[in-house]
This record gives sequence, C-alpha cells and structure tokens, in this order.
Amino acid sequence: MRELRGVRGWMAGMSNKKESKAAIPAGNPFEALAGLGNLPAGPDHPQNSAPVVSAKTSQRGQKNTNRGRVDIVRQTAHRGGKGVTVARNFVGIGLPEKQELAKLMQKACGVGGTVKDGCIEIQGDKREEMKRILAEAGFKPVFAGG
Repeated sequence: MRELRGVRGWMAGMSNKKESKAAIPAGNPFEALAGLGNLPAGPDHPQNSAPVVSAKTSQRGQKNTNRGRVDIVRQTAHRGGKGVTVARNFVGIGLPEKQELAKLMQKACGVGGTVKDGCIEIQGDKREEMKRILAEAGFKPVFAGG
C-alpha cells in the first residue's frame, strides 16, 4: 500500500508542476545563420534548380489529351462469380505507367487490383471511376463488351 501512495504522490506532483514557456526572441529567427558564411544555395536558387518535366506533353507544350482508345470491360469468367473491371488495348505506354494508373484506380475505388498481361484489372464493377481516371490521364475510354 505504501508503494501505491508513493506512485500517486509522484504522479500528483507531476501534474501540479507549472511549465515555464521558453522566451521567444523577437526579430528574425534566421539572423544567426547570416554569420555562418558559405552555405549552399537553397532550392529557389536558379543555378541549382532542375528543369521541371510535366507529365506527357505534346511538342507544342500542351497536355496530351489524345493518347488513344482504351476499352473498359466487366468480366466474371474464371473468377468464381466475382466481377472485375478490365482496361485493355493500351497503346504506347509501358508497364511502369500501367502500374501507376492501377494504383490510382485502386485508391480511388477503394479496392484491390493488378496489372496482368498488359491489362489493368480492378476488383468489382468500377467502370465509371475507371473511365474518369483514364480520361484525366489523356486516354479515350470506351465501354466495350456487354
């Protein structure tokens, strides 16, 4: 019982202590850095800035909005009755970009998915969400099949 009172007394003492606020110096907090001398330039300095490359632009500098037709199909075959939405017939993009699009679709739809045989498969009937994401990426999504 004595140890229990000791802990209570220690805890009670902790909550009653007044915290002192550290004095905040007035003026510019970076004044002390001015006396350090040769520091490397920051990211806004024009010598160290790397050129910013935007995602897929045409030669005229406008965003490429015609990257080809992509078919969106809903399938259930060989999946135990579970439906998936498949985007296929991508032209001119590699596997890394397909995987990036698949991640965007998975996050937007809140489901799982994969890239298999050059097609993006998303679990469930998510045709509208998939169409929106593909249109934002510059593709022309078309609902194909039944």
